[in-house]
Amino acid sequence: MDVSRVLLLRDRLATSGWVERTADFARALNRSSAKGSLLLVGTPVDEPWHLAAHLEDEARASGRTHLAPVLVRWSPPPEAPPHLRVGLDRLEKASRGETLFVVAADAAPEQLLQRVADARRIGATILSIDRGDGELGGLAHDRLVVPELIRAEVDLDTVQHLVSVAAGEYVGRDSTRDRLARILDRLAGPAPRR
Repeated sequence: MDVSRVLLLRDRLATSGWVERTADFARALNRSSAKGSLLLVGTPVDEPWHLAAHLEDEARASGRTHLAPVLVRWSPPPEAPPHLRVGLDRLEKASRGETLFVVAADAAPEQLLQRVADARRIGATILSIDRGDGELGGLAHDRLVVPELIRAEVDLDTVQHLVSVAAGEYVGRDSTRDRLARILDRLAGPAPRR
């Protein structure tokens, strides 16, 4: 999904209060990840590859390098490149100042909940996007619950797009529309000379 489609979606959801909540969550993500590494993890059946890629893009486009996550995987293949071989044992090494961002389309398994609880005890900030998982919600410092009403409009993947775009915005200085205009200007090239 490109930035223009995210803008259209945000316009469609403008009266729901959902856009503001997504922006609030993105600000929490920005604040917490600026202190240390951003660890991104999903569930065994749904790793947040897409969100990792979009946060990486937003980090590059906005200059906010702290938004580039470390994707933590459940069963990384040993032959994968180093950045794709980060396994769950990385969560055991979470430290104060780091942010653990959990994306759970379904209930988080006990193995993940235990590691999240341990990371929280050590001082890591816990963020989540989920569908109302009570146990995960009890561990999160900030969370974005995707309610049934919103799920009728957008899926969890689309919510992740809304968050990643909001996270890359320049708060108070630059909007998504301004960024989109600059991108379009770059694509169009220099104005013809007269």
